[in-house]
Amino acid sequence: MANLRLALLAAAALLLSPAFAAAQLRTDYYATICPNLEAIVRGSVKYSMGQSPISAPAALRLFFHDCAVRGCDASIMIVNSNGDDEWRHPDDQSLKQEGFQTILDAKAAVDSDPQCRHKVSCADILALAARESVSQSGGPSYPVELGRYDGKISTKNSVVLPHADFNLDQLNGFFSGLGLSQTDMIALSGGHTMGAADCSFFQYRIGTDPSMDPNFAAQLGGTCVNSQSFAFLDGSTPVKFDNAYYKNLQAGRGLLGSDQVLHADVRSRGTVDYYAYDQGTFFYDFANAMTRLGRVGVKTAADGEIRRDCRFPN
Repeated sequence: MANLRLALLAAAALLLSPAFAAAQLRTDYYATICPNLEAIVRGSVKYSMGQSPISAPAALRLFFHDCAVRGCDASIMIVNSNGDDEWRHPDDQSLKQEGFQTILDAKAAVDSDPQCRHKVSCADILALAARESVSQSGGPSYPVELGRYDGKISTKNSVVLPHADFNLDQLNGFFSGLGLSQTDMIALSGGHTMGAADCSFFQYRIGTDPSMDPNFAAQLGGTCVNSQSFAFLDGSTPVKFDNAYYKNLQAGRGLLGSDQVLHADVRSRGTVDYYAYDQGTFFYDFANAMTRLGRVGVKTAADGEIRRDCRFPN
């Protein structure tokens, strides 16, 4: 009897372990539950992108900010009445409303299907919307593992994210904590081929960072004229998902310090150069890195739920 109890305790521990939670993910998770799920999310994201060019990069960034804090459980979407939630942390204040709205609209579209209503997690919708934001912007379309449950908790003090002035060691340290490699980190950084950043994130580099191209510095100096100013992370093709980001790094035209350091540091330069040369390899590595990112901190039925409204725990 004692051995049986030990076996049951071991099985329970396995069910609650991160490895087990990630193992529950599979691409056909909703095949019988909500067979039209991917088509519904695809159509909804397409509509959102038609409404605003910001929606795609905003939704993609939202996925990273969610998974990097408490795991991929859509806790970034939670609104607490006392104001103690992730999205109101200073490091999340730059997240754009268009990203949140893209997820809320996709959730509403999914729940409008009677077969799917209240059966698909916000976390899975966020993962699918991120993929669609990439693929519909010209990037790779890759299989998305599904089966996540939504978290029930969101707090400001749980937010720890990489900053725009991180060096390579700091970036590797952060991503290693998520179980991701330097190659994963460099590939995921390629998501900065879309979107923009407020001048406050990079203005300190203008005229002081020798790795920044002088002509680019002069251009940014003319752009950053007030507190509302911003610049595109990839000024050449700001709404297209491609490998121009890495070509910009080669030319000293990376906007953030944490971007440019990937080429400035010899330990990561080779990967940047390869992605700049071979877009197909970048796309392949990015898709694999997104899959691995999507396994971080996955919740199960034991510690999660399927939120009816992505903004509030049930």
